[in-house]
Amino acid sequence: MTPSFLPEPLDAVIFDMDGTLLDTERLHHSAMAAAARGLGAEIDATLFARLVGVHRDVNRVTLAAHMGDAFPIDRFYAEADAGFDVLAADGVPLRPGVVVLLDHLRDRGVPIAIATSTASPHAEAALLRAGLAGHFDVVVTRSDVANPKPAPDPYLLAAARLGVRPAHCLAVEDSPNGIRAAAAAGMATVMVPDLLPATAETRALTVATLESLTEILDALIARG
Repeated sequence: MTPSFLPEPLDAVIFDMDGTLLDTERLHHSAMAAAARGLGAEIDATLFARLVGVHRDVNRVTLAAHMGDAFPIDRFYAEADAGFDVLAADGVPLRPGVVVLLDHLRDRGVPIAIATSTASPHAEAALLRAGLAGHFDVVVTRSDVANPKPAPDPYLLAAARLGVRPAHCLAVEDSPNGIRAAAAAGMATVMVPDLLPATAETRALTVATLESLTEILDALIARG
């Protein structure tokens, strides 16, 4: 029997990047916290949770409202980006099960894409550091769409570039903002939580909440 969260037929799998494939959210928090401290401010876990899965345009507004008008946002982001580059210099860690899942999809001929809120060229650089550059048929970044997540545009563009039907795509996300986007695109959406837990909202918008990417692999193998 086909596992309930897999579309039938499965046209493609579209992944979020940070927190879903790449274990980068903790690195971003460390870099942003250090940059804030250097400017006499603080980004604690609660504030950072509001920034997860949200593109920088909105995060700038969130930080400005929290920090005040005098907070040097541009300097903060420049120092946070530089700090992240230092932390990621030896490579970007992956979430468990990434490589074996991508290899399985590739072996089965299932198209795979990324739909991320990270802009170019930062998204491509992160994939390169993680050793995943070239694994995807399509990479859609913040730079490719006028309306980023939670709008469905990144997922719809990824499906269009793949030439597949959104309703027959599996979308894999770790954050509420991304889940809203994938669900609005009409995709079967699963959540693999990272820093943020599943909520009543995410459970209502997803077809499954999974403990790891390995459960997707298991479902694909069980489907045969």
